[in-house]
Amino acid sequence: MSHEYVDPVGGTLEDFLDELGIREEVYGAALKEVLAWQLEQSRNAQHVSKSEMAIRMGTSRPQVDRVLDPENVAVSIGVLDKAARALGKKIKVELVDA
Repeated sequence: MSHEYVDPVGGTLEDFLDELGIREEVYGAALKEVLAWQLEQSRNAQHVSKSEMAIRMGTSRPQVDRVLDPENVAVSIGVLDKAARALGKKIKVELVDA
């Protein structure tokens, strides 16, 4: 069962984004936004300051700010993984059929 959006004219959201040439950019930005939100929720729930998170990650406070910035898509998977592990979490990446 597919959960993709279909507009009244018959096209999908993916078709529209492909037409604009921004599908990958939009998906990448959405993925980073979700991960940043989840990291921030976990950090707050554990009462971990950004400075403490930086210490746990072995990095700087500005790097933590970049990781938690939902608009900064230039953060590597390795850094996101390090941030997750600093909070006792792990990132699960899965390859699925398009």
